[in-house]
Amino acid sequence: MSNNYFRFILLTTFLIQITWFISCSDSASRSKKGTNVESAAEAVSPSPVLMKMISPEQDAGYKLKQPVKVVIAEEKGDKPIDSLRIYFDGKPAGLLRSAPLEYIIPAAMTGMTGRKPIRVVAYSKDLTQTITRFVIVYSDIVPDVYHFRIMHTYPHDPEAFTQGLFYDEGKLYEGTGQEAGSSLREVDLETGKVLRQHNLESSLFGEGITLYKNMIYQVTWTNKVGFVYDRVTFDVINRIYYQTQGWGLATVDDRIAMSDGTNVIYFFEPAMFTVSSRLEVYDDEKQVDQLNELEFINGELWANVWQTDRIARIDPASGRVNSYVDLSSLWPEAQRKGTNADVLNGIAYDAPGKRIFVTGKRWPKLYEIEITK
Repeated sequence: MSNNYFRFILLTTFLIQITWFISCSDSASRSKKGTNVESAAEAVSPSPVLMKMISPEQDAGYKLKQPVKVVIAEEKGDKPIDSLRIYFDGKPAGLLRSAPLEYIIPAAMTGMTGRKPIRVVAYSKDLTQTITRFVIVYSDIVPDVYHFRIMHTYPHDPEAFTQGLFYDEGKLYEGTGQEAGSSLREVDLETGKVLRQHNLESSLFGEGITLYKNMIYQVTWTNKVGFVYDRVTFDVINRIYYQTQGWGLATVDDRIAMSDGTNVIYFFEPAMFTVSSRLEVYDDEKQVDQLNELEFINGELWANVWQTDRIARIDPASGRVNSYVDLSSLWPEAQRKGTNADVLNGIAYDAPGKRIFVTGKRWPKLYEIEITK
């Protein structure tokens, strides 16, 4: 081979190495610049600190219609606060423009039980800061505990896993649960005989029922779908959808109330079944969880408390538990089938006759009771 050929090989190798070096150096530079950008992003100044909330403390407890004092301390710095806006439970409560930075949320705003947010927004010349803290509004009364007297006893299907119950124009309507066993029934009160029955698909677990105008609404447990039936024919005329579990149903004036096994009751507009409001239920000490089957009786929302033989009588305007009804001796546990599921569940009210009916899951009897002290 000629010397010119070797010189060509050497020159080509040199040029490749130079190109590789420049390329790698540029990549490293780009990588380093990228790292610098990321570091700069991570090093962005934290949220401005203009204030701190002195009171109330997180989850501080108050009673219904008790004022709540909000106290703010301004942090020392070169950004003085121009104004503070205070919100309670999502609603504007007040505005402060000068010291002392204290505000009393009025009693008129604490008229509903529940865990409520207090949000304070501070404004300076070119900065804002928001602090959110929660308080818990409990009932302002200690609920009485009532008992009962049995007025009449009726037969009840011992295999009916009762999830919903209501009475209308001399007829008893019942919704039953369990997969491959859920139904809507019309039942003869005196004999317990099932007069009509509509079975749900085997994949659905039926829950509460209620009557609205001439339609029966029924929800399912975890499927997030329910049904609207013609009361006379039991034909399905609509489907309804919701975003939580379906437990109990009751008609409260022109809305439908639904429980989901927590302490929250949702109120739906019946036509589109959209949520219009929600209620958090508390007594004087705690939130009242596992609310199940519902019935509206003389201005109160009565709710079975799942896994107990108690009924909570709830003020639908405030969420307060007015009283409890203890039905633990109605059908003693020793006489049950031995499962934790066979508890009290089912409340129906005959408004013209002023009669209250109760039963339970797989109970062989349905009872007409009178409430006593």
